[in-house]
Amino acid sequence: MSKILIIDDEEELVELLKDELHARGHEVLTAYDGIAGINLAEKHPDLILLDVMLPASDGFTVCRTIREKVLCPILFMSARQSEADRVRGLTLGGDDYIVKPFTLRELMARIEANLRREQRAHYVNKEQKRTKLYFGILELNLIERTLTINNQNIILTRREYDIVEFLGMHSGQVFSREQIYEKIWGYDADGDSNTVVEHIKKIRSKLHTADSETEYLSTVWGIGYKWNKIRGKDAL
Repeated sequence: MSKILIIDDEEELVELLKDELHARGHEVLTAYDGIAGINLAEKHPDLILLDVMLPASDGFTVCRTIREKVLCPILFMSARQSEADRVRGLTLGGDDYIVKPFTLRELMARIEANLRREQRAHYVNKEQKRTKLYFGILELNLIERTLTINNQNIILTRREYDIVEFLGMHSGQVFSREQIYEKIWGYDADGDSNTVVEHIKKIRSKLHTADSETEYLSTVWGIGYKWNKIRGKDAL
């Protein structure tokens, strides 16, 4: 059973989703405005369904606020269907974006796909013999899903961390943005590889702010990106 938080001001839709999720064995939390949603996010849900057009605080602002506190998948539900809105939602830390009106069957399939992907990620980390990766003064904790530079915690969104972990686990290997997108978001995600570029920019900015002397993440022009091999401590 998973705990799912619904943040949407359409009461009929919320009740419909709540009944369906309960029938599937999930625990459901509900909020009808952005502020209430931010507060309920502190209850550590396993997945968040988030509307964009909300009273009190819009969905993009809610996502930006809670993404620093929660690592669970965030699935946007919105009548706003432009590419710019979808890309914005994904780059702010969203994991998926479904346009209203949608079928209940499609939404449930996306929810289950995101939950399965999250469970696989936890399983892989648990099975890793190494629990930490070191690159110079940078430490990547695969169990706690944290990144520190010189003992300073670097706040990453869930997707930013996923990208860093994936590239770090394959340091020295070059991946195209399409390969990164398919690995992190999955083949069935509603978006495109352009969001990888935006995430990489934000990751680089955060790393540079903490350590301007080391190039952890490189662009291989015409091909993609790679995490550089930097001598550090032996992994534990």
